[in-house]
Amino acid sequence: MDFTLTDEQRHFKKLAKEFSEKELAPFAKKWDEECIFPIETLRKAAALGFASLTVDSKLSRLDSAIIFEELATGCVSTAAYLSIHNMVVSLIDRYANTTLQKKWLPRLGTMELVASYCLTEPNSGSDAASLQTTAKREGDYYIVNGTKAFISGGSASDIYVCMVKTGETISCLLIEKNTQGLSFGKKEKKLGWHSQPTTMVFFENCRVPVENLIGEEGQGFKIAMSALDGGRINIAACSLGGAKTCLRLTRDHMHERSQFKTKLADFEVLQFRFADLLTELESARLLVHKAAFTLDNKDPQATLYCAMAKRLATDNAFNISNQALQIFGGYGYMAEYPLERIFRDLRVHSILEGTNEIMRLVIAKRALSPDFSLE
Repeated sequence: MDFTLTDEQRHFKKLAKEFSEKELAPFAKKWDEECIFPIETLRKAAALGFASLTVDSKLSRLDSAIIFEELATGCVSTAAYLSIHNMVVSLIDRYANTTLQKKWLPRLGTMELVASYCLTEPNSGSDAASLQTTAKREGDYYIVNGTKAFISGGSASDIYVCMVKTGETISCLLIEKNTQGLSFGKKEKKLGWHSQPTTMVFFENCRVPVENLIGEEGQGFKIAMSALDGGRINIAACSLGGAKTCLRLTRDHMHERSQFKTKLADFEVLQFRFADLLTELESARLLVHKAAFTLDNKDPQATLYCAMAKRLATDNAFNISNQALQIFGGYGYMAEYPLERIFRDLRVHSILEGTNEIMRLVIAKRALSPDFSLE
């Protein structure tokens, strides 16, 4: 088994790293403090191909994971929004009809237009099967009513890919921002992810053309679950990037800071803690890359590995940020330093794309099924 990146992957990694250092890291603090959605910066990322990574199978899920990790080293929140946009673009590329693909993919690829994914509802989070937003067919239109909650890009995005109930089944609709009856709640005040707006999305007798159906009617649950597999890898990779920045900053701090006339790097207790944190990062990365590999190769157990990778990477990354902040002491708690922002941004990763409690259910259900074999 070869863990060496290919020449192409090293190129992608270098490109993303340089973009992160130049276009994300220097501005992340300002975006966070002023709640700025950096659309022009996102379009610069799109110009490098980062807004449509898997369209036409240009790049693999493993390639994408490598890129998102590097992007998140500069700004976790902005990289995470880009990962959501990519999830929507990938979904349209994979399931939408040719007309929808030709209409939307070129402008989404440049981020002339940006996209949101609408699954969660006020009373339906990880339990996608219990959503209540309805779409009733009337001639050439679906009439959509309901509410979506915690939507990243809400009010800023140009299109909203929504999971809706069509009778007793779930379907997937593309709804444009200017659709009559579509409105948005207030911008939520959040612990982290300040560089992307989050709102509720309301549908009141929205008339959506039948031609905006993605896939077939009744295929929505399958589409949602397959989209989440890729989304879980992406958000796990973003977690790795944030944790990596925390470890880099902590390593420098340990060599610079002295207590009792001794460098922090020379205290054995902190050496051991740093060793554990680095091990947590590396082990999580290995599982994220394996999950991406299984998804790329259409492994029957890909969903299992995506759930395991998301659970491990997001939990480990948040722990790394927490322990790094502790090593920094009072400095880590100050907004002048990036650790507290990364700590806040990483916290939500164990909630979104299916909570980590749900990840454990997915893992257990598959691992305890009769046809599962521990190789």
